[in-house]
Amino acid sequence: MLKTTLARIAHPVERILDRVFLRQAPTNVVIDPYLGYATEDEILLRGRVLTSLRRTTPSPQASWWVNLRQMAGLFLTREVAERTVCCGDHSAVTDDEGYFTLHVPRGDARPGWFSADVSVDGGDPVTLEALVASSAAPFMVISDIDDTVLHTGAYSLLRNLWTSLTGNALTREIFPDAVALMKGFEALDAPIYFVSSSPWNLHYFLLRIFDRHDLPKGPMFLRDLGISKTQFISGTHGDHKGAAIDALLAANPALPAVLVGDTGQHDPKVYLAATERHPGRIARVILREPGKGADRRDLARIAQMETLGVRVDHGPDYTDVSPELVRLAS
Repeated sequence: MLKTTLARIAHPVERILDRVFLRQAPTNVVIDPYLGYATEDEILLRGRVLTSLRRTTPSPQASWWVNLRQMAGLFLTREVAERTVCCGDHSAVTDDEGYFTLHVPRGDARPGWFSADVSVDGGDPVTLEALVASSAAPFMVISDIDDTVLHTGAYSLLRNLWTSLTGNALTREIFPDAVALMKGFEALDAPIYFVSSSPWNLHYFLLRIFDRHDLPKGPMFLRDLGISKTQFISGTHGDHKGAAIDALLAANPALPAVLVGDTGQHDPKVYLAATERHPGRIARVILREPGKGADRRDLARIAQMETLGVRVDHGPDYTDVSPELVRLAS
């Protein structure tokens, strides 16, 4: 209720400021491409229309101050609303924050990565990609990012902010055991999706980190930190992650899900709720225990999931989980 009220106040203020400081409508616009995904009937191509793309130029020797300035620059974007984005005969209109989702019929698209050319207002096309999961896959993987695959310190607000804002794509650390785990999933042809409370502004930044560490590529579900008519910033971490899990389970009704996360940002609570909402769909939960480890409430939620018939692996790392992947698929 409070966020809705704030949104109703802040949204018109933001629009007035746009009119005052950005009087002319932008003539040159670009598409910031996001990795999409598929349902049984459609392929969802996703992206955002901006006046320009914001990218960093990382260096291993860069100071924390240089990294901070570059990271801050990723958020200095001008979004372009009410622009028409087309893929062949299919079109979508960008929302207040420039986001769009193009719904393209799946047709006979084969499992794997689907690509299509997309343009905004008839301009030069940009290639967007979407993951088409096979109904014959043993399961799908829905994984958190912070302190699950990417070392962040999200369980401590100050540590999280310092790590996130003062590192760059060449210095951020990926957990080697997470790479091994995800590669194990990939070897079993399981589609992998990533969910994070990080903003969409970091999509390309995260892709660079993942690629550098040879993590399997997967669609990301990040958060909108903008202001719309009904939204001030966005929902809670749990709301966002829960909604992404619901969407992916609906998109892949034939596949059970393996949920991967950590105990530092309420993942046990979120995953327990998903298990209760979707009986029989959650095949397994795998949790890292960063910092001081799982607290009493997390352990109670883990016990509840196990009572519901879900196997939960939890510990300081994923080292002992990888050999069990084949057993899960059988």
